[in-house]
Amino acid sequence: MTSDPRILVVAPDDDLIGSLCQGLDALGWRTVTARSLAGAVQVLIDWPLETVILDTRIPDAADGVTALRQTVSPRCLPVMAIGPEAVDWPPGVADIAMSSPPHAAQAALRLENLVRSAIAEEEVSLREATFAARGEPLPLADADASPLRVLAAGKPDRHFLALSNALVARGCEVVAAPTPYTAFDYLHERPFDAAVLWGAEDHAPALSIASGMKRNTRLYHIPAVLYLRGSGEINLSELYNRGFADVAAADTPEDETAERIVALARHHRRHVAVRRALESARGSGLTDPATGLFTPELFASHLARIADGARLRRRPLSVVVLRVSETPAVTEARKDGWLDRALPQIGAMVSRLIRTEDTAARLSPDVFALALPATRGPSARIAADRIAAVIGCTAFDAGPDRSPFVVEFEVGVAEVAPGEPPAAVLERASKDVGSRA
Repeated sequence: MTSDPRILVVAPDDDLIGSLCQGLDALGWRTVTARSLAGAVQVLIDWPLETVILDTRIPDAADGVTALRQTVSPRCLPVMAIGPEAVDWPPGVADIAMSSPPHAAQAALRLENLVRSAIAEEEVSLREATFAARGEPLPLADADASPLRVLAAGKPDRHFLALSNALVARGCEVVAAPTPYTAFDYLHERPFDAAVLWGAEDHAPALSIASGMKRNTRLYHIPAVLYLRGSGEINLSELYNRGFADVAAADTPEDETAERIVALARHHRRHVAVRRALESARGSGLTDPATGLFTPELFASHLARIADGARLRRRPLSVVVLRVSETPAVTEARKDGWLDRALPQIGAMVSRLIRTEDTAARLSPDVFALALPATRGPSARIAADRIAAVIGCTAFDAGPDRSPFVVEFEVGVAEVAPGEPPAAVLERASKDVGSRA
């Protein structure tokens, strides 16, 4: 079955970004094309598309971005602008501005990050409203106004030094690390908003740093940019699959590469601020004291607000229920209170295994629920099974002279149907628990 389109492409013809669209379609990011801004507005009215790729050769392209975003308001609409004029646009007009089309794998990665961040920002506003309505405003941390911090890892080279100077000229604090060892020392000592890695003649040090960052939960989300000595030196798909957020050849103008790095760094800093804002809910007096998860009452209130927001923004919404299976090991652990001791840890694991924008609740001592915005039912099932599998690999203490026990979950999933009350979808998810063999 063919999936619905996800990306609106606005271009006068296929000359500039036609091949990019083909690559995105092959990766599962289906595109639909409009040949004018007026046509693009109509497409956005007809389809709940997630993001826009804009060919800047379209007349009045920069002004058209505002019209496109107003069409889908209050839903956030990330925009990638492509064309020589894009890099000269004022900051903030487009979320990503590139002079030429990126590799399809890079575009998919960047667009996915932008879409998830937009959904997370929508969740911040919804969560603020939920907590304010219950008399306890969500405590929000002050935005970090310090200069963006960029790690520049690699041997000195004139191209690399020129890029560092371009970053400094844009107000960044650049920290040089000549070897992977010093790079990791800096990464563990201080926070960074981005890391640019010099490919030089040997890519091995840069690949080593990137791989190490992706294996570290604290460094995982820092965008890593590979600055190549020349073009066509390595398989780009392989690089993006390794987790690089961007790859720039040395013949790319330093100013453009610097702008791309600054955009990634700003996005990362905003992502950190959003995550902190959402996580601040766990320290409030309205959440479950043992796990920091939402209580049943708070979850019901917030689920209603999320459902209203999903209808308004024309986004899907799914609900998951996770119930501890009554296995012989769990029954035995329940007798002496060892299960009760493990449940707060299990709840904390649930909260760490969900995405930034998801909401987790503890409905009863051994039943948890998740609200997954912008998520279809099958994807919600995959996420729930993954959470259950990770927790199922953890051994919990069963007391002296007893083997540790593991916890399995029965999973129920329901996607909100048009016009369906939130309480009804939660009930459907609960009934779905254990329905699969």
